[in-house]
Amino acid sequence: MFYQTVYEIVRRIPRGKVATYGQVARLAGNPRMARQVGWALHQNPEPGVIPCHRVLNRFGSCCEGFAFGGQEAQRALLEGEGVGFGAQGLVDLARYQWDGNLP
Repeated sequence: MFYQTVYEIVRRIPRGKVATYGQVARLAGNPRMARQVGWALHQNPEPGVIPCHRVLNRFGSCCEGFAFGGQEAQRALLEGEGVGFGAQGLVDLARYQWDGNLP
Protein backbone atom coordinates (compact mmCIF):
# COMPACT_ATOMS: atom_id res chain seq x y z
CA MET A 1 0.00 0.00 0.00
CA PHE A 2 2.79 2.46 0.91
CA TYR A 3 4.64 1.73 -2.34
CA GLN A 4 1.48 2.39 -4.39
CA THR A 5 1.01 5.72 -2.60
CA VAL A 6 4.64 6.61 -3.37
CA TYR A 7 4.15 5.78 -7.05
CA GLU A 8 0.98 7.91 -7.21
CA ILE A 9 2.81 10.89 -5.69
CA VAL A 10 5.86 10.54 -7.94
CA ARG A 11 3.63 10.37 -11.03
CA ARG A 12 2.40 13.88 -10.09
CA ILE A 13 5.86 15.51 -10.13
CA PRO A 14 5.83 17.66 -13.26
CA ARG A 15 8.59 17.83 -15.87
CA GLY A 16 11.29 20.27 -14.86
CA LYS A 17 10.64 19.80 -11.14
CA VAL A 18 12.10 17.50 -8.50
CA ALA A 19 11.13 16.23 -5.06
CA THR A 20 13.17 14.74 -2.24
CA TYR A 21 12.75 11.31 -0.71
CA GLY A 22 11.68 12.93 2.56
CA GLN A 23 9.16 15.15 0.79
CA VAL A 24 7.59 12.13 -0.92
CA ALA A 25 7.47 10.30 2.43
CA ARG A 26 5.73 13.29 4.06
CA LEU A 27 3.22 13.55 1.22
CA ALA A 28 2.56 9.82 1.61
CA GLY A 29 1.75 10.39 5.28
CA ASN A 30 4.89 8.72 6.63
CA PRO A 31 7.53 11.43 7.18
CA ARG A 32 10.05 9.02 8.71
CA MET A 33 10.03 6.62 5.75
CA ALA A 34 12.33 8.40 3.27
CA ARG A 35 14.51 5.30 2.91
CA GLN A 36 11.48 3.20 2.08
CA VAL A 37 10.61 5.71 -0.64
CA GLY A 38 14.03 4.95 -2.10
CA TRP A 39 13.37 1.22 -1.97
CA ALA A 40 9.99 1.69 -3.62
CA LEU A 41 11.53 3.70 -6.45
CA HIS A 42 14.35 1.19 -6.85
CA GLN A 43 11.62 -1.35 -7.61
CA ASN A 44 9.70 0.99 -9.94
CA PRO A 45 7.24 -1.27 -11.78
CA GLU A 46 6.75 1.25 -14.61
CA PRO A 47 10.00 3.01 -15.55
CA GLY A 48 9.22 5.89 -17.86
CA VAL A 49 5.69 6.12 -16.51
CA ILE A 50 6.62 6.65 -12.88
CA PRO A 51 9.33 9.35 -13.17
CA CYS A 52 11.56 8.18 -10.32
CA HIS A 53 14.45 10.18 -11.80
CA ARG A 54 12.73 13.30 -10.43
CA VAL A 55 13.37 12.25 -6.82
CA LEU A 56 16.64 13.39 -5.22
CA ASN A 57 18.21 13.30 -1.80
CA ARG A 58 17.72 16.15 0.66
CA PHE A 59 20.78 17.99 -0.65
CA GLY A 60 19.62 17.97 -4.28
CA SER A 61 22.00 15.21 -5.36
CA CYS A 62 21.27 12.40 -7.76
CA CYS A 63 21.03 8.95 -6.28
CA GLU A 64 24.20 6.87 -6.37
CA GLY A 65 22.10 3.76 -6.76
CA PHE A 66 19.74 5.12 -9.42
CA ALA A 67 18.27 1.86 -10.64
CA PHE A 68 17.99 2.81 -14.29
CA GLY A 69 21.50 3.72 -15.36
CA GLY A 70 23.27 5.40 -12.45
CA GLN A 71 23.78 9.04 -11.45
CA GLU A 72 24.79 10.24 -14.90
CA ALA A 73 21.65 8.77 -16.47
CA GLN A 74 19.49 10.42 -13.81
CA ARG A 75 21.24 13.74 -14.32
CA ALA A 76 20.85 13.51 -18.11
CA LEU A 77 17.11 12.85 -17.76
CA LEU A 78 16.70 15.85 -15.45
CA GLU A 79 18.80 18.15 -17.64
CA GLY A 80 16.68 17.06 -20.60
CA GLU A 81 13.67 18.40 -18.70
CA GLY A 82 15.39 21.73 -18.00
CA VAL A 83 16.54 21.05 -14.44
CA GLY A 84 19.84 22.80 -13.83
CA PHE A 85 22.79 21.63 -11.77
CA GLY A 86 25.23 23.87 -9.92
CA ALA A 87 29.02 23.62 -9.82
CA GLN A 88 28.83 21.12 -6.94
CA GLY A 89 26.61 18.84 -9.04
CA LEU A 90 23.52 19.65 -6.97
CA VAL A 91 20.09 20.79 -8.05
CA ASP A 92 19.02 24.12 -6.57
CA LEU A 93 16.02 22.90 -4.58
CA ALA A 94 14.84 26.45 -3.92
CA ARG A 95 14.37 26.81 -7.67
CA TYR A 96 13.39 23.36 -8.91
CA GLN A 97 11.64 21.63 -6.00
CA TRP A 98 8.02 20.76 -6.65
CA ASP A 99 5.58 22.32 -4.21
CA GLY A 100 3.52 19.13 -3.91
CA ASN A 101 0.50 20.46 -5.79
CA LEU A 102 -0.90 19.00 -8.96
CA PRO A 103 0.84 20.29 -12.10
